[in-house]
Amino acid sequence: MPMQFVRKLPIPLDTKEKYPLSAAAELKKEQNDAEIKAVFEGKSKKLLLIIGPCSADSEEPVMEYVYRLKRLEEQVKDKLMLIPRIYTNKPRTTGDGYKGMLHQPDPSGEPNVYNGVLAIRNLHSRVLTETGLP
Repeated sequence: MPMQFVRKLPIPLDTKEKYPLSAAAELKKEQNDAEIKAVFEGKSKKLLLIIGPCSADSEEPVMEYVYRLKRLEEQVKDKLMLIPRIYTNKPRTTGDGYKGMLHQPDPSGEPNVYNGVLAIRNLHSRVLTETGLP
């Protein structure tokens, strides 16, 4: 069966170079990573909660959710570290049907993994930049 080449996917470094984080977002990511590490190593008394929907398939509802989570985080940040679960696939979907942002960033459009990678990069960058949440 002959295969048809459609498009080469970007390597992570290319995507990071094309769509970089700001210096402030990079610093916040480093701080978040250090805090997560401290929780896992038992050096922090905080509990870490990863919370969110089964699958994120649209940017604006995700942003509404993380803004609400950020308001809650401000109230509990001395005891809890809140991490939004922003999962952009539908892991149990097989065969035909919508498989999530990675495969089809526009649910009414054709599948396009390349655009999906870019949409997810944009979404996660926006969450970090606008809310500071990991």
